[in-house]
Amino acid sequence: MVTFLLTDVPVDIDRDPARLRAIEELRDPAYADAKPGFVQQVLQWLGQRLADLLDALNGVPGGPLGLVLVLALLIVLAVVVRLRVGRVGRSAQSAGEVFAGRRRSAEDYRRAAEEAAAGGRFADAVRERFRALVRGMEERTVLDTRSGRTADEAAAEAGALLPDLAGDLTAAARLFDDVHYGGRPGTEAGYRALTELDERVRRARPVLVGV
Repeated sequence: MVTFLLTDVPVDIDRDPARLRAIEELRDPAYADAKPGFVQQVLQWLGQRLADLLDALNGVPGGPLGLVLVLALLIVLAVVVRLRVGRVGRSAQSAGEVFAGRRRSAEDYRRAAEEAAAGGRFADAVRERFRALVRGMEERTVLDTRSGRTADEAAAEAGALLPDLAGDLTAAARLFDDVHYGGRPGTEAGYRALTELDERVRRARPVLVGV
């Protein structure tokens, strides 16, 4: 059970600062600990469906016919759960992809990032600069060109070949996910950090794995 302390909360706060405070508050690990995991949520849903099923079978006569009916309904229920889990799994996998639609060149992504930053749209700037970073590594064959790659996968694969930048690549992937999928606001500092990392990656020479 999570206990909330309401001390030191400002009485008068603007909408935007309040939204940012809420985002920071919800990132507290206590929320993750208190929130039921995906498997637990599925089991809870399945338990509720079974309870509904038993309630519906109260008036069904016993014997072989009743048993066959119960088994048939359980099979239908298992198929429904399978479909729900599959959809959630596919959605979670696609949610972390770096590229959506047709890939552009790294320079195109860099130009888009610079235009967004010049206009103060730092969330767009962060998204486009990270894509430029990943696309640039694909163009240099540091990474293979592969559809469906997530930010974390790109950072892990590139970090194995650029070990001196592995930690920064992981942080960059986390920033991309937080902004693009987590709804966090982009910042000028985050964009500048990505820009610097992109330049360092362009100058870095990959190491041979296993040599």
